[in-house]
Amino acid sequence: MSFKPLLPGSTSASGQQITLGVMGGGQLGRMFVQAAQAMGYFTAVLDPDPASPAGLISHFHIQTPYDDEQGLAQLMQRCEAITTEFENVPAPALVTLGAHRPVAPSAACVAVAQDRVKEKSHFVQCAPISGVYPAPYAAITSAELLAAVPADLLPGILKTARMGYDGKGQVRVRTPEELAAAWAQLGSVPCVLEKLMPLQAECSVIVARGSDGQSVSFPVQANTHRDGILALTAVFDGAVPAALAERARASTVAIANHLNYVGVLCVEYFLVDDGQGGLDLIVNEMAPRPHNSGHYTQNACDLSQFEAQVRALAGLPLPTPRQHSPAIMVNLLGDLWFGANGVRAQPSEQPVSPPWAQVLALPGTHLHLYGKLSARPGRKMGHLNITAPTVEQVRETAAKVLALLGLPSLDAA
Repeated sequence: MSFKPLLPGSTSASGQQITLGVMGGGQLGRMFVQAAQAMGYFTAVLDPDPASPAGLISHFHIQTPYDDEQGLAQLMQRCEAITTEFENVPAPALVTLGAHRPVAPSAACVAVAQDRVKEKSHFVQCAPISGVYPAPYAAITSAELLAAVPADLLPGILKTARMGYDGKGQVRVRTPEELAAAWAQLGSVPCVLEKLMPLQAECSVIVARGSDGQSVSFPVQANTHRDGILALTAVFDGAVPAALAERARASTVAIANHLNYVGVLCVEYFLVDDGQGGLDLIVNEMAPRPHNSGHYTQNACDLSQFEAQVRALAGLPLPTPRQHSPAIMVNLLGDLWFGANGVRAQPSEQPVSPPWAQVLALPGTHLHLYGKLSARPGRKMGHLNITAPTVEQVRETAAKVLALLGLPSLDAA
């Protein structure tokens, strides 16, 4: 994809305001829309939900299914360029759009991220360049391949090849019998079995790459997950060992380059025990879009991941992001609206807003709610970015925030 930059505030050949489109109306689409509008663009969202967070604030909301021909035609008529906010948008829809408008990331890149078998294969192809490999794995697409799984891949984690996220579509297995039962439990759909590794920590890297092949990367993020869902992200010196952080950054750039990727890409990594008293790096998965772990960039960097997404899509320059403050991001799930850790007193209990006034009284707290009309346990309702001049101060404030919200402490996390 290469085209004349779409300058903010300019008009198209037809005389209409330059409009950027996004497939998907969730919170990531909402924050893309906010960044695009701040720069002077009009925006259009295609999402079937009339109350979608992005659709509610966009100039245009096309309320059709993602593969609806009329909806796609409307999006193309409205927009000069189009992106996506989630990886499970139908790839054929992106192919249709890409035949008429610049689409970033491309349908081919999204298709790789949609399928764990293709994704693992891509990581293996990049490994000779990056030096970072995925965990040992086997693709299971038939009963014959199930029976042929090497014994040394157990214990492992069986994951569906498609549609699994936030811990869904995953089963831990220890024996061949458990593996067979888990595959049946998942519907005997194509899966990937990953060897269970001695996990010590997790991190991620966000890269923005333009159509000219130039890329910039954000600081490496240290992530803490709970029940398969991101709970905390910490970004400051020492959060990830410097040598591993540089390897992760270089690996992510290699993965983006090998795909000829355009847009914002997040790649997640495991830090594992190397068996010699140190740590090694394993590439886990990628997301062809901004990522939950990159939300801290909104308040801790001079360029957010969402502005980078806008710039890459519009063909604008991508300066190297600069982090100006140590940061901790706290993911806000709907559980918080039902008491500490989501424990309800009664099934009929009504949601109650968390103590935002007390939280926001703390210096360096930045609340981002997604405009979702109802809270429910497990639903991503927003995030809180915490910034401070020093690592000690940001950790101190984060500890107070977690206590006010009834969440586990930093050490417990």
